Amino acid sequence: MDRRTLMKTLIAGLGASALPLAPLVFAREAEVDSANSEKPFSYAWLKGYARELAEHPYISHEGELPESLKQISWDDYQAIRFRKDHALWADSDSAFQAQLFHLGLYFQSPVTLHEVIDGKATVLRYNPDYFAYEGKQPLGDLPANLGYAGFRLHYQTDFSRDLAAFLGASYFRAVGSEMQYGMSARGLAIDTAIDGEEEFPRFSAYWLERPKPGSHVMRVWGLLDSPSTTGAYAFVLDPGRNMVMDVDVALYPRTEMKRAGIAPLTSMYQVGENSRRMDYDWRPEIHDSDGLAMLSGSGEWLWRPLENPAHLRFNSFSDNNPQGFGLLQRDRNFDHYQDDGVFYERRPSVWVQPKGQWGKGSIDLVEIPTVDETFDNIVAFWHPKEPLKPKQEYLFAYRLHWGEHAPVNPSELAIVEATRTGLGGVIGQKREYFSWRFAVDFAGGVLSMLGESAEVEPVITVSRGDVEITSARPLSAIDGYRAMFDLVPGESEEPINIRMYLRLGDEPLTETWVYQYTPPPLSERKLY
Repeated sequence: MDRRTLMKTLIAGLGASALPLAPLVFAREAEVDSANSEKPFSYAWLKGYARELAEHPYISHEGELPESLKQISWDDYQAIRFRKDHALWADSDSAFQAQLFHLGLYFQSPVTLHEVIDGKATVLRYNPDYFAYEGKQPLGDLPANLGYAGFRLHYQTDFSRDLAAFLGASYFRAVGSEMQYGMSARGLAIDTAIDGEEEFPRFSAYWLERPKPGSHVMRVWGLLDSPSTTGAYAFVLDPGRNMVMDVDVALYPRTEMKRAGIAPLTSMYQVGENSRRMDYDWRPEIHDSDGLAMLSGSGEWLWRPLENPAHLRFNSFSDNNPQGFGLLQRDRNFDHYQDDGVFYERRPSVWVQPKGQWGKGSIDLVEIPTVDETFDNIVAFWHPKEPLKPKQEYLFAYRLHWGEHAPVNPSELAIVEATRTGLGGVIGQKREYFSWRFAVDFAGGVLSMLGESAEVEPVITVSRGDVEITSARPLSAIDGYRAMFDLVPGESEEPINIRMYLRLGDEPLTETWVYQYTPPPLSERKLY
């Protein structure tokens, strides 16, 4: 399943021996719990189940559904609607309700859903009465063991709108107080941006715990399965101004995974202030996220503006025990987007907060060319330095924050507010050679407190080329500073890595702005 397809739709307590492991060789995951009776369930059991499953070859169940669902049109699939009166726990005083997604069209792998009550799990059998089939295309008789495509969760503050959805491969997404969907997260990324085909693991089964009276958190467990690995996932969802998700992961590789992405985030960036390659649209900016923020293990704050490159671009930021990273939508100004339909200025940012020691590795950023906004072309994740080997258990835990603002920001440092680029040179003077101008706005921290005599300077390093016409001056419109410089790239077309921050004397005043600039071919370097 590719990203374009996905964008078109849209604890432990009992021992591992609580359930027999023989059913692991069943022909379908939908038969993990084939009987109607309750079965003991715990996260400990799920980890044992996933470990044993990794000893068996992967079996794909893609397309195991009637032809009427495979061939259903987009409009008719959208016309299959879940009946709200059949939502899980709708007849109780639970703070949550769950609605189910129907299989069909782009979602052709059955997912088994279970309800967990007091440590006992029961399969949620497919029931056609749960849905209103309003499309023109007849579906015929659907099998009783059809299964579902996924589910979405609703909260008592507004049961009419969902606040989280788990649908497609290992994708899931959530909203903060803005109640606006945007980017997505995934359970795991495998072989992203390398030669060969990317592998998309999927959650083949979920367990949803019925919330206890008075509880304001929701617990969900998932079984991950793919040719390369299995995994047991535990989610705790805590709605609020930010949706907070605690995620515990146990991976059991079937094969060695050299390119495993932990806590992967997926977003879209078509056009923005610094990247106008695809600016044919009437809207000034089109993106779900505008930058990758990172807090390194050493405490350095970095901001990497996103781009829509002409060719696939891969950047890797080495680190040891990172403190956090996320794809953020910092620009919250409606005027910058002018989209009164999907409201890009309301799209949630997502911050990953690791728990425990993740060791050595890198935060990897993948930027894929796109011509429109229907393609999720941005991916960011943590890549462990050492490959994940078979017959081993790998544990990761982290917290996801979904909402308008990241839960942490540089307290004493200014942050990047905007990045703009254009042709360099001095206005009114003839250009003798090609250069590229960068204008970076910083705000916050102590910048608004600086006097007129403060000698603020930009500290700029580049991997090659020459830097000229540098400046850093106050910008009253944002109570901050604007740093500007020109980069003369030379004749090479190879990418150039850039770093910059502002300082006063020896004291840093801002986070570090990092960028990768790819000069155009010599034939396209117009001097005007």
